[in-house]
Amino acid sequence: MTQDLLGAARRVRNNAYAPYSGFKVGAAVQTASGQVYPGCNVENVAYPEGTCAEAGAVAAMVAAGETKIVGVAVIADSPNPITPCGGCRQKLAEFGSADMVVTMATMGGDIIKTTLGELLPGAFTRTHMDLD
Repeated sequence: MTQDLLGAARRVRNNAYAPYSGFKVGAAVQTASGQVYPGCNVENVAYPEGTCAEAGAVAAMVAAGETKIVGVAVIADSPNPITPCGGCRQKLAEFGSADMVVTMATMGGDIIKTTLGELLPGAFTRTHMDLD
């Protein structure tokens, strides 16, 4: 699963729109059905109105009618594997479990794997709300 996700994230990274920072990011989420949804960052001259790669992947997944993430990969041309930002960690927590593996990588081949729970301890979830 990791190589498929990383491959999808690596490929979609090429489509990132990052004319201001030059920092292209690719992400991919895999759902319980096995489908992989890629996303890339999209910058906007009116910072911070851009979209993170992870948010793009989650939006594509939801637009396709899926709501359960079982794996995530994120890749960038950075010195160290890139982590999802705080907002994207929360977006991932909406659709994935705390034990879901998040694979973070560099274009140079460095890889770190962790869990969503380790990236976002104490996540705000549905259990914090009084939902019937």
